[in-house]
Amino acid sequence: MVERVLARRYKILEHIGGGGMADVYKAHDQLLDRAVAIKILHAQFANDAEFIEKFHREAKGAAKLTHPNIVNIYDVGEDGGNHFIVMEHVGGQTLKEYIQQQGCLEPVEAARIAKEIAGALGAAHKNNLVHCDIKPHNILVMADGHIKVTDFGIARAVSSSTMTYSGDVMGSVHYFSPEQAKGTAITTKSDVYSLGVVLYEMLTGSLPFNGETSVSIALKHLQEEPVPIRQLKPSVPAVLEAIVQKAMNKEPMMRPDSTELFADLEQAQTMISGRSVPASNNSQIQDPFATQVIPRVTPEMMQNNQPVQYNYQGQDYGYDNHQEEPAEKGLLKSRKFVIGMLFILIAGFFIGAFMSYGNFWSSVEVEVPNVVGKSEAIAQQMLEDKKLRVKIADKYDADVPAGEVVSQYPEAGTSVKEQRQVIIYVSRGGEELTMPDLKSMSKANAEAKLRKMGLKIGAIYEEEGKETAGTVLSQDPRPGSKVKKGQSVDFTVSKGEKKVGITLPDYTGMSVDSVRSNLEANKLTLGSVTQKASPQSSGTVIGQSPAAGSEIKEGSSVNIIVSSGTAAPSAPSSPNKGAQKTSPEQTVKP
Repeated sequence: MVERVLARRYKILEHIGGGGMADVYKAHDQLLDRAVAIKILHAQFANDAEFIEKFHREAKGAAKLTHPNIVNIYDVGEDGGNHFIVMEHVGGQTLKEYIQQQGCLEPVEAARIAKEIAGALGAAHKNNLVHCDIKPHNILVMADGHIKVTDFGIARAVSSSTMTYSGDVMGSVHYFSPEQAKGTAITTKSDVYSLGVVLYEMLTGSLPFNGETSVSIALKHLQEEPVPIRQLKPSVPAVLEAIVQKAMNKEPMMRPDSTELFADLEQAQTMISGRSVPASNNSQIQDPFATQVIPRVTPEMMQNNQPVQYNYQGQDYGYDNHQEEPAEKGLLKSRKFVIGMLFILIAGFFIGAFMSYGNFWSSVEVEVPNVVGKSEAIAQQMLEDKKLRVKIADKYDADVPAGEVVSQYPEAGTSVKEQRQVIIYVSRGGEELTMPDLKSMSKANAEAKLRKMGLKIGAIYEEEGKETAGTVLSQDPRPGSKVKKGQSVDFTVSKGEKKVGITLPDYTGMSVDSVRSNLEANKLTLGSVTQKASPQSSGTVIGQSPAAGSEIKEGSSVNIIVSSGTAAPSAPSSPNKGAQKTSPEQTVKP
């Protein structure tokens, strides 16, 4: 390909990379005099008409994206059987090369890079474009440290096709989502999962799942949990570990969307960059109160601390027949018991006051930050940074994503003393339900059933099938699985069988030669040509069979009626006896 010129414009200069689907070349745009990168599909895809159609459609969709962290697409085309995409040329290295070079990245840098990737995904998802192949190999690191996401469009075209392209799809098995492994409907949440894997790799320098074969790795995405990040790297802040865990949730509905993930990463980046000491288990700020948390006194604790109930017999106290001494001893014990109870109650009062109002003998007051809408990990970190203690309570709320704070007490803006306990109520999603089977139901009935159960209508996809148009073909989550009330459900409906054939155009007004050329181009043949008296110009088509808009198969014939150029004679009121009748139509050989 080197030295070749594509589309009379792009001169190939050198080969700079490649993968399972395409090779990448540096080229010179001779029209605009600039360097570009050209991705040329491998030959095995050139003969797949369906893939090529999707490739061009998705590439054109990606070309509409404008974002500082997305590689711009300038052009898409074909030259001599070579299907190509012309992109912005970005110098630097891939994120994969950068991770291998560094071993692993500092948490603040990893959070920044992940945030930029999330921003790029957010722009794509708003345009209904799913990347489907987020991995460090498709992230370019520029000289200034910022990144650009590439390969929008191509991966979507592959994943939309069948698994015939197993080498390409499985090539990214370390990063793809459980739903990609299962082959079920892919949504924007699939990209979020892949970004979680990338962030895991940036923080630890290793992949969450490995195996001897692609299938074994895919099964781990479906069935296993990765080794916790802080078990491998204790210096990683807990907030980043929580973000990765949430992004890599097996259930797509439990993951944040790209916009929510961007906000969480932005918050985490701010928190981490403001710390002078890494947030590990041994790096908490030491003070008398933070390390001496006293549990609330419970009835069980009080019962365990009661004095022994003695049996008032002489032998217990070393006396034989003296009743007075045991009575005095019993009274003494009773007094001790009362004093002990008073002490416990007073201690309980102070402990309760400490728990409720904080370090009340201190004059240091802090303002309670607003953590409503934040993820549980971020909320906890924000409060602890203010030297406040956190109590987490669960709450079912279908309107608030699971893992986000629904409400808090005391409310944001309240002035309290240090070490005051703040209760945050964290959403656990909606009430748990069993997912019904929507397959074979009509779209309207499926929507009605979901609404009746308190579930939301998610994305509705269409694909060709033998079932009647509007019939549900598949769903996500799958039937019988546990879902939360208020959760969104995606499903795919049939748009009818794929039309096989050619739609006939309207040949009215065309010449016979033009019609014959058009039919040959569409692999059809010209049938009978019938002349009919008409005021239209002689030789002009005035009728056809089958009619315009009809669907016919390749090789079928089309009959046409052409004008003879003369008006049809009017019928005489009293025709002469024996006169020869004339017909306004005459069939001739084509």
